[in-house]
Amino acid sequence: MKTYQDLIVWQKSIELVINIYKLTEKFPKEEIFGIISQIRRAAVSMPSNIAEGKMRGGNIEFKRFLMIAFASGAELETQLFISKKLPKTEKLDYNKVDSLLEEIMKMLNKLISQLEPNA
Repeated sequence: MKTYQDLIVWQKSIELVINIYKLTEKFPKEEIFGIISQIRRAAVSMPSNIAEGKMRGGNIEFKRFLMIAFASGAELETQLFISKKLPKTEKLDYNKVDSLLEEIMKMLNKLISQLEPNA
């Protein structure tokens, strides 16, 4: 593996970001500085932290940044949960982002657990 772009989890995270942008385009415009901004930031944070951690070199730093990406995933999951409860966004189709997020979270969890703590 030469670069972070070779990581399937990074590739899936990019796909998630694209789908998050498509989904949030359907949100009410008054939410542009509210939940839309929060959701997009959390989504973008995932591949960004995977990339940064990979390029810092060494498993300790990589694992730390993967954990940050995982935490951003939990943040995104919470924001999507809230969105599904709001009257103006509850009827939107969340299936694609939900399945991608679930897959990415599992991949991150496995990758984190496989990295040696002191390697």
